Amino acid sequence: MFKDNNLPLPLRAEQNEAREFLTGLKAAGLIIGTDEAGRGALAGPVVAAAVSLTQEQENILLASKLNDSKKISPNVRENLFKKIQELGVPWRASMTWPKVIEKINILEASLLTMKESVNKLAKNFDSPPACVIVDGNKRIPDLNFPQWTLIKADELIPVVSAASIVAKVLRDRLMKILSDRYPEYDFKQNKGYPTKFHREAIKLKGLSDIHRETFCRKIIRGEK
Repeated sequence: MFKDNNLPLPLRAEQNEAREFLTGLKAAGLIIGTDEAGRGALAGPVVAAAVSLTQEQENILLASKLNDSKKISPNVRENLFKKIQELGVPWRASMTWPKVIEKINILEASLLTMKESVNKLAKNFDSPPACVIVDGNKRIPDLNFPQWTLIKADELIPVVSAASIVAKVLRDRLMKILSDRYPEYDFKQNKGYPTKFHREAIKLKGLSDIHRETFCRKIIRGEK
């Protein structure tokens, strides 16, 4: 296992450079990728996933249009998630709800949720991961494994792309279920994000118990 504080892993990288670093990390042992979904939503939880891929699984998923979940259609995301399940890809997910998000802020909630996902997944292996690759520019606090924070890792590193797919699909499915409970906000379509319809619904109906109050203050006040 390498020591991440001694290895000059870049915060930003071009695709070829990122893949070269990834090849070196794979030689050191197990790699886990983690990402979150729902950070910018007005309602619902933030969901994070952690994934590990064999080279064969990675190749198959790349051939199936694996990419950052934000860059592909819902149908492609669902197909990729199905493929992840069919291939037996090991993954774990976690979520943090608005009440906790409001207490610790969305950044800390996102990092906490990724940490929980990574720790859940790591328990499934006989040896600890050589590296956890984290999408973004913030390290996961108190994570007991080496980590590489990389901006746009969700589009540069396949195992992080896979984590972004799992997190996004799980969250979207949950928001569709919640849409039946809160039909006035149309979560089935907007997934809790600040669409025009969702913003207008908040102005007319107020907040539900799964809204993030601090995220919605300007809307309630009628500010742009």
